[in-house]
This record gives sequence, structure tokens and C-alpha cells, in this order.
Amino acid sequence: MTLSHPTHAGKVRIPGLRWYIIALICIITCINYIDRSSVGLLVTDFGPKLGITRQLYGNVATILLFAYTLSQAVSGRLYDRFGARIGFTFSVFVWCFAAMAHGFIAGYASFAICSFFLGLGEAGNWPGAAKVIAEWFPQRERATGMAIFNCGASMGGVLAPLLVARWLDPLLGWRKTFIVIGCLGFFWLAAWLLVYHPVNKHSRLTDEERELIELGHTASTWSPAPPLLQLLSYRQTWAILIARFLVDPVWWLYMLWLPTYLKDARHLDIKAIGAAAWAPYLAAAAGALFGGWLAGRLIRAKFSVNTARWIVIGIAACMMPFGIFAAHAATTAHALECIAVVLFGFQMWISNVQTLPSDFFPTNAVGTVAGMGGMAAGIASGIFILFTASMVAHFGYNFVLTLAGSVAPIAAILLFLIAGPIHRIELATNN
Repeated sequence: MTLSHPTHAGKVRIPGLRWYIIALICIITCINYIDRSSVGLLVTDFGPKLGITRQLYGNVATILLFAYTLSQAVSGRLYDRFGARIGFTFSVFVWCFAAMAHGFIAGYASFAICSFFLGLGEAGNWPGAAKVIAEWFPQRERATGMAIFNCGASMGGVLAPLLVARWLDPLLGWRKTFIVIGCLGFFWLAAWLLVYHPVNKHSRLTDEERELIELGHTASTWSPAPPLLQLLSYRQTWAILIARFLVDPVWWLYMLWLPTYLKDARHLDIKAIGAAAWAPYLAAAAGALFGGWLAGRLIRAKFSVNTARWIVIGIAACMMPFGIFAAHAATTAHALECIAVVLFGFQMWISNVQTLPSDFFPTNAVGTVAGMGGMAAGIASGIFILFTASMVAHFGYNFVLTLAGSVAPIAAILLFLIAGPIHRIELATNN
């Protein structure tokens, strides 16, 4: 169905505009992860100076995840109601100010408060990106769009150790480092406000690209978001929530605890961590791109969307148990190789699982379902991270890595059984 759109005489049209849009989403996601990763990296520097013990850091990480979880559902509704232009503006302002504020912390309380607002702002990036991809990409390209977006997260993980731990912290100190990285998002925001408008209002979009994007879109694309209870009545929603609940803690474990693990279990200092910790995230970036490419390639090869998604998700679920081998690796290099396989698999997984809301639901519900999925992920991750320090103290890092490595195959089986075949759900409307 072709939707009506305004005409803008004299405006220069930009071919392939959707790829510029997703490039911007990739860049802000990279900045998001640099800001987030800097907390785990720099705490190895300022933690001993401010009396932040491993247990206190675990508490702060849980507080960040609590705010992240709280924000996911709220952010999803915000983006569905006000659109991605306003939604991203609000999210970026909140998290960048919070990132900069970390440069002024004086102890545990101020650290916790700043991290709370960091999580509150950063969470909006995910339902916002899912909504933009659903609006700007036809179904056969959405996994590719999601892969490019998720590649930003992985590249943030690659760049953060090199930029923050290897360069800025030794050069400027941890306080100024927080301020510098917190400024990055404001430069992006200027470009976002200049470039981004919704598909149905964008004056630079060519007619050919608009027609491609609108394949499969319906009038509900620009309708108000459906009620939460209506969306929760579908088993497909619960399948997405359960999959995110079980598997997302794996990513958060490595995002928040990898530097501490390398310091405690592998006896690396902050410069050595900066030199080594980027490698698994480079593998994650490759996994994100490969997962999106493979799903798109299978669809172009005449596999159904259902078959393509389940093949990629199944392969990814078989890769994440490599964390069990990392737990028992004899050398740091071998442990990092196994962790790289885990994160490659996770990004293959998440690039396709995060596409499921737009596979199942119309665009006006995607932000809400994605936000609820993020909320489920945040709840589980918060619980897991809350007890990570205690589990490490009582059972060691090997137990934690083994536990995290065992969940993905179970989650994949539950996702397949509960969601069933992928098809578009037509939501009832109240007239």
C-alpha cells in the first residue's frame, strides 16, 4: 500500500537515503557503547582511589541496569508516540550529560546517581533504532539494517578500550576522559536533527526509494501505538521477551565485567586491558554484520523469512556456549578467543531477534514491543549482574562464565516453540 506524502518542489533528492539514516544510527550506537564501556574500564583506575570495591561496583552496575530496564518500556512508548527525531534527541541529551557528570563523582553515592541517569538515557537507543529500521527498510533488508545498527554497539566495544583505557585515561586522567567522551553525542545530535525526518515527511527521499520502503507498510504505520495489554495478549510478544530475558545477560556480563575479569583473573593492568579487551568486540561487530547478511542472503535465495531467521538464530545459539571453554582456558589469549566466539554468536543472535518485532507486528507497535523486550533483557541482566560479584567471590569466574554459556540453546528452543512460524499479525483497531 502506497501512503500519501508531501511534495517539495526544488528539493535535491538523495538516492539511498535509508543507508545514511542507518549509518547515523550505527554511529550513535557506537558512541552509546563507548560511554557505557568507559564506566567498566575507568573503574579499574578510579575505583581504588574512591573506595569502590568489587561489590560496590556490582551494585552500581545493577543500578545502571535498573534504570536501563525502567527506561526501555517508557522509551519504546516515547518513540512510538513522538517519533524517532524527538525520541533520540531526548535520549542523547540525558545520557551524554550523565556520562560527563561521571567526571565529577566523589564516591559511591555520586557514582551510582550518575550511572542511573546514564542507563536511563542510553536505553532509548534500542527501541528507537528498531522503530527507525522498521519505518525505513523493507522486510527483506531489516536484518541487514539491524546488523549495521548492532555493529555500532560492537565497534563501541572495540574502540572504547583503545580510546579510553589506552589513550585518553593515561593522557588526561579519568575525570577529563569522562567529560570528553560525554561530548561526542552532542556532535552526532546536530547531524541527526539536520538529516532525519520520518519517511512520510522527508523532502529528500526519492520516489523510487519511497516506493521500496513502503512495500508491506500499511496505514497503521503512522497510526497511534496499540495498547500494551493488547500486545501482551500475543504469544509472539512473550517469545521475544523470554528470549531477551535469557540471553541478553550474556552480553551485559562481558560488557560490564570483562575489564574486571581481565584484571582479577588474568592479572592485566589498565593499559594491558586496553590492548586486549577490544578483540572480542571486533568479533562481535563481525557477527552482527554476518548475521544480518546471512539472513538477507537466505531470503534473497528464496528461503522464507521464517526459515532464514530460525537458521541464523539456531547457528548463533550454538556458538555462545564457547564461554564454557573460556572459563577453563589456560592462557589469556585462549580465553579471549573463546569470548570472541561468544560475542560473535551473540551479535548474530541479537541482530535477528531484534528484527522479530518488525517481522510480527505493524510499525506502530515495533517501538513498544522492542522496548518491552529490552525491559525483559534489563530485568534479567540486572539480576545476573547483581549477583555476579557474589558468585565470583564464592565460586569464581569459571562458574559465572559456564553459567552464562549454557543459556542460549535453551532460549533458542523456547523461542522457536513459543513464537511459532513468523507471519505478520494484523492488530485489531478500535474505531
